[in-house]
Amino acid sequence: MMGRTLRLRTEIATYLESVGEANTTDILDHVNQRFRWGATMNQLGNVLARDRRFIKVGFDEGTDIGGFRMRVCVWSIAGA
Repeated sequence: MMGRTLRLRTEIATYLESVGEANTTDILDHVNQRFRWGATMNQLGNVLARDRRFIKVGFDEGTDIGGFRMRVCVWSIAGA
């Protein structure tokens, strides 16, 4: 069912359970530090959007990525 992204999904769920809420870039940084192979922003976005365990709770307007202010999603565990 989950195939190649099982370990990624499990790690994201564990991370969100420990911190409560996190934006997409924080989750990406955690995953890329945790695993040698890491993940791309596209992979992470697809996992977060398609897995029912994760729910978008808002947006973070002030995130600075590479000198640009970006609007990124804030995620949490559904039902938490």
